[in-house]
Amino acid sequence: MLEADPGVAQVVADDTDDTDAADAAEAPGPSAVPGFRGGRASRGADPLGSAWRSPTVASELLAQPVLGAGTWVGEATTEPVLREHLERFREVFEDAAIGMATMTLAGRVVRANPALARLTGRSLPELVAMPYADLAGPDADRVRQVLEQVSAGTRDAVQVEHALETRDDQRLLATLSPVRDASSRPLYLFLQVQDVSAQREMEEELRRSEQRFRLLVEAVRDYAIFMLDPDGRVASWNAGAQRIKGWTESEIVGRHFRTFYPRDKQASRHPEHELEMATRDGSYEEEGWRIRKDGSTFWAHVTITAVRDADGALVGFAKVTRDITERMWMLREQERSANALAEANAALASANQRLREAAEDQAQFLAVTAHELRSPVGVLGGTAALLQKHWDTVPETERRELFQAMASGADRLQRLLNDLLTASRVGRSTLSVQTESVELATDLAGRLQSSLLGAPGQVEVRFDPGLRVLADPDRLAQMVENLVRNALQHGAAPVVVANEPGAEPGFVDVVVRDAGGGVPEAMRARLFEFFATGSKEGTGLGLYLVRALARAQGGDARYRAEDSAFVVTLPRPSEDEGSRR
Repeated sequence: MLEADPGVAQVVADDTDDTDAADAAEAPGPSAVPGFRGGRASRGADPLGSAWRSPTVASELLAQPVLGAGTWVGEATTEPVLREHLERFREVFEDAAIGMATMTLAGRVVRANPALARLTGRSLPELVAMPYADLAGPDADRVRQVLEQVSAGTRDAVQVEHALETRDDQRLLATLSPVRDASSRPLYLFLQVQDVSAQREMEEELRRSEQRFRLLVEAVRDYAIFMLDPDGRVASWNAGAQRIKGWTESEIVGRHFRTFYPRDKQASRHPEHELEMATRDGSYEEEGWRIRKDGSTFWAHVTITAVRDADGALVGFAKVTRDITERMWMLREQERSANALAEANAALASANQRLREAAEDQAQFLAVTAHELRSPVGVLGGTAALLQKHWDTVPETERRELFQAMASGADRLQRLLNDLLTASRVGRSTLSVQTESVELATDLAGRLQSSLLGAPGQVEVRFDPGLRVLADPDRLAQMVENLVRNALQHGAAPVVVANEPGAEPGFVDVVVRDAGGGVPEAMRARLFEFFATGSKEGTGLGLYLVRALARAQGGDARYRAEDSAFVVTLPRPSEDEGSRR
């Protein structure tokens, strides 16, 4: 038998209670647990100190299963090998990050490591011979009960969580394992202790958070919030879901969420597609029509989020649905209003542009009209003054020429005034026409010949004999004269006035064509507009009046670019109107 080392804590026999005596009787003798005599260690000793130094005792200890996990040293019988294993175990024991201790079967600490001292707030000497259950504060009875079960050999590697006598808010997780002899009888206990306070605090906070979230979800009524299992079946249901969709929890849990989709979406497997997208991307969001229990529809904003566990495995989907039908209609109404406003603004901008153009045209018209009036008025005034002053000295032939110039100026002035008066009536919608059956070859040709005496040889008039149109004779002559004078002023002689085949049934086309290069393309779009003119000469009323007068008589006027011709289309008279003529 080995003697204890001088520095090892000694067990004082006369201080040993009955339990300790029993423990000492059951445990290996001093050779197995050196430093103990009777069951209690003296202060300042090194529990198990000689065990670390004696290969024989170490062999007895290390040959036993530790933590119930088998034998550490079985075949090693030589002293150097035992010493090596013993030193390694001692290093692990002393340097471990978790608390460790060996204890008697009665639960008294024999040897503890520094980590256990830090966890319990005790020094190593204070821990020696202390009943471990005394450290458990309010949980002491439960710890004693577990110690009794482990010491009796009825349980192996038992974990017990307990408080600390000095700190109620600290939680320690103790793992108790019996170390057995060759006959499987418990020799002593091995203790491992971890501080799980932070973990328990986190778990409690998580529990409270989950409870708050559950209460929140259950209380929310404006959103349908529920869970789907990985296959898309409803797994939970909140009050908002029942209010929005109409199903109760008992009616809908277990059913596939495709129930909420219109038939066409179900047929195209759109619900399954949503889950696939959420699984791939983490979440899926859309707006669309959904179905209530009563069959009615609503416009929904939907978010589906894939839910995974700590290992990344898919455990289901969180689905949030909101009824935004009212907002959708409001947005569409706002969109319609915005479109209407945009159209109104565009129309207003166009109207303003037309007003600006009209103002510019009017300013140009006034300037041109003043110029057009000044010329014949100047001729009339100058000629009259000349004749008045030099009547007796002006030869007869020259007087006739002067009178002819005055007549031509007066005629030009009269035409200008007629155009202005007609334009004014068109603008006020007070223009009146008196239509009748007019024969082009006689009535219109005669008027043109008398009004175009100043352009002999420059105008050729060709109409089919007997061809008639339904028109106002004066307005018809005014239209054609304007076209002819426009051709002479802006085109080139000769100017041909004729009827052409190809008119629509019931109509006659009167065509005015000159030998010039035609109307520039840039001018064609505004050719028949009010005040439109491509030069500094002319009022810009001529072509505007041609179209206005043609339409007033049931016809129309247009420019034919392919042969640079102006075409006036007028209706044919009925048989009764032709016979009355």
